[in-house]
Amino acid sequence: MANPTQIYSRDSKWRRGVMRSLVSELLLHGRIQTTLTRAKEVRGHAEKLITKAKAQSLASRRHAASFLRPLVTKDNKTLLQELFDTIAPKYKDRPGGYTRIYKLPKRDGDSTRMALIELV
Repeated sequence: MANPTQIYSRDSKWRRGVMRSLVSELLLHGRIQTTLTRAKEVRGHAEKLITKAKAQSLASRRHAASFLRPLVTKDNKTLLQELFDTIAPKYKDRPGGYTRIYKLPKRDGDSTRMALIELV
């Protein structure tokens, strides 16, 4: 696999923005469909955020707030509140492995390998 800093042949601001969006959407919806390379990259970011959220500290809340997009859930809660109040407590006894990646058929047009990443 390519070096994560060289993925997509884009600059770091673009990569960080895409990762923020994908992780936010994953936490909001519970599953997203994306390319396999992006799914593997999203997994690391999402799992680190959930692990930090399990600590329930002010520092971890600020770290998550700096990374996540300001989205609102169906219950009119912010994504940050959802992460700390609903998602993290669900995994309190789990030592890791909060996401699962399913490989999907290649995309028509450019034959890119697709994947479905979801929260376990």
